[in-house]
Amino acid sequence: MTEVGQGAWAIRLARPEEQHLLADIEIDAFWALHEAGAVACEPTSLSIEVLRQSQAEQLLLVAVDDGDQPFGFLAGILKDGSVHIAEIDVVRHWQKKGAGRRLMEAVIAAAKTQGAAGVTLTTDRHAAFNAPFYASLGFRILGNEERPAELTRILENEVAHGADPARRVAMALRF
Repeated sequence: MTEVGQGAWAIRLARPEEQHLLADIEIDAFWALHEAGAVACEPTSLSIEVLRQSQAEQLLLVAVDDGDQPFGFLAGILKDGSVHIAEIDVVRHWQKKGAGRRLMEAVIAAAKTQGAAGVTLTTDRHAAFNAPFYASLGFRILGNEERPAELTRILENEVAHGADPARRVAMALRF
């Protein structure tokens, strides 16, 4: 466990019975992104199908407190030989304590163990806890010419659901 202030926390695989808790985490974290100007739409949450796929692929991770209660999660899915981060969220009360970094480090390790070519994601280019954070882990922004069609489709879908196209980028960490 990692100690933070008066509490301790850890990263582990999510349990099937915890999937219903993840939407609340996602919606709470959404408001930090909204406050940073990265989104103007209403909050949504991942579909149960994506969560089930992520869990089946051993890529649904949770950050849990010392009572083993999730306060953050990462849902990765296998796409085109890489692990794609479908979602990563930490409730606002727990942000800036290292949980997001540890979730990302854990999924990067899992991707390497599974023989993936790398890890991909889409994110906001300006919010400090988005693209600059991922860059600190070795991710780089992909230009239009090097972006796989699937990532382009994901970006287009995000824009169709209210994301600012000038702020959205695809990033990759290749092994």
